[in-house]
Amino acid sequence: MLQDIFPYIFAIAPVTIAGGFLWSLALYITLPQVKNWLMEQLTRWLNFADRSLFITMEEFEDTRVVREAQNVFYASILSIIPFSALGFLSNWGLDLSLGGSWSISLGIMTCIIGGVFALGVQDSQ
Repeated sequence: MLQDIFPYIFAIAPVTIAGGFLWSLALYITLPQVKNWLMEQLTRWLNFADRSLFITMEEFEDTRVVREAQNVFYASILSIIPFSALGFLSNWGLDLSLGGSWSISLGIMTCIIGGVFALGVQDSQ
């Protein structure tokens, strides 16, 4: 059915998808400052865009708390996209330079080390 819609078939190996998302998880864990900054900017932009949908200020203020909480949720979901792109680029670069098995192995090690580091930073605060 998809062959009728799209004239070309793009075959992506499951190892590439797993490695890309493994690296995106590793980057998401190890770069909390970037994640928080990105979520803050997306939340600010969503709140600004949401304000333009209302005509009166009373209508805007009635549901403001709920909409801001919803925008924080959407910002946290949208913040995954840049990390996914960087993860796939990291996986692709390591796959070309060291090979596929090294890319997955280093991704797993980076996730473990990043998780331990994040727990250490959280414990020290």
